Order: sequence, then structure tokens, then C-alpha cells
Amino acid sequence: MKLKGLLTSLQNPRVKGAVRLRERRERERTKAYLVEGYRELLRAASGGAPLLTLFVSPTHFLGENETDLIEKVSCDVFEVSPNVFEKMSYRDRPDGLLAIAKKEEKTLEELTLSKNPFLLVAEGIEKPGNLGTILRSADGAGVDALLVCDRCTDITNPNVVRASVGTFFTVPNFEVTSEKLIPYLKENKITIVAATPSAKMCYTDANLSGPIAIAVGTEQLGLSDKWMDAASLHVSIPMRGAADSLNVATATTLLLYEAARQRY
Repeated sequence: MKLKGLLTSLQNPRVKGAVRLRERRERERTKAYLVEGYRELLRAASGGAPLLTLFVSPTHFLGENETDLIEKVSCDVFEVSPNVFEKMSYRDRPDGLLAIAKKEEKTLEELTLSKNPFLLVAEGIEKPGNLGTILRSADGAGVDALLVCDRCTDITNPNVVRASVGTFFTVPNFEVTSEKLIPYLKENKITIVAATPSAKMCYTDANLSGPIAIAVGTEQLGLSDKWMDAASLHVSIPMRGAADSLNVATATTLLLYEAARQRY
């Protein structure tokens, strides 16, 4: 195992720098974020994510070929004493792997469209866990890219990466304004499908087999007027009980898998 040294103090500058990355302001200032966990780091490394520093605590390893993973990364690796690592970790049960990664600034112009685009638009999603789950579902359904619009949640929030189980690194994701994305979709003849409880058409009755961008919004307010107006197709999920809608991550999963069923 290639190690640069052993860190045993919470006052160590590297340790303090990693802990500060839990805060959105620090992530935005440094253009860096945290990645914790074996599966997450394995997918980060496989996807070519630019890892800056890896902290390891062998005491916490779960026997998931951690040593092989450590040998694959090209960044500096530091061993951390168990008690310090537990303070650095944002998980209840850390598995001994925590990295700092550099945020890649991507623009809409870098998005490569497939012959039959299958895109997902997430407007103003508030909860990191929901956004991470949406990424995981997008990966499973074969979505080409996730486009995060007018964000309330920082997509590099540690809980987004964790809830995505590393699919943050397998699904191309972009942060973009609605004002830029809507014209882009229309210019590329991609049908905007708005998910809204008020729609009369059931999502299973809609044709989702062509070039589409499924748009989902906040749980409280739904999609904004600009997305509702831009959409040429509005769909809903039938609700038989007292609630008028599902959790946004659950609803998104249903929509994506119906689209995948029709397409594949």
C-alpha cells in the first residue's frame, strides 16, 4: 500500500481541509468535494474522476479489495488513525476510505447527444438524498445525462454522492440554467416531458420512445411555469390514496423505467 504518511491529529491541515468540504461554501471556493466509500471510490476511479487526496483507515476496511483500489488511484494516499478518521467521515459506519476530488466544470456544449436522446431534467431539487437517488435511477434506466437546473442542492454535496452509490460518476451530469437549457432542447428537437400531478395523461399512456427530456421539479411546488410552458407533453402518476403525489425520487424512477421499457 503506497502511503505518504500517518495523520493522527484533527488539527492537521489536510484533515481540517477535508472536514471543511462538508460545507457548500468551501466546496464552491475550492472547486473540490468529498467522496466516501468503497463503491463510490471504485466508480470514481473507473470513471476517471480527478482524485486529489485519499485518506484511508485500514482498521475500518470491510474486506472489499481496498488495497487493490488504493493501488489504482494516482493521488497522494494518507493513512489516518481510526479516531481521527471517524471524525472526518460523514457516515455512521465508515468503511475506511475517504477522498477529495476536484470538481470538473462542464458546460452544456460538452454534452454529447445520442441518436435518440434520453435526458433527465431536475429543476430545483432541494434534498441531496433525493438528487442522489435520482442519479442512481438514471443510471439504472440508461439515461444519457442528468441536467440540474436552477439548483437548490449542490450536486457535489457528500450526501448526493453517497445516495447515488457512485453513479454520480457514471451518469454525465451538468448544472445549467433553465434559460439556457430550454432553447437547447428545442433546437435539438427533443420533446420536453413535464411530470406534474395536474396532468390528465397517465405516464404509461405517453409515447416516451423518441428523443425526450423528462423534467421533474420540487416536491412542494413542482415544475416552474417556464418548464410547464416549454413542455409539449404533460404526464402524471395515478394516485389512489390521500396523497396527491409521490416523493420526487420515487416518481422519477417510475417515469424513467417506463421510458426505458418503451425504448429498450
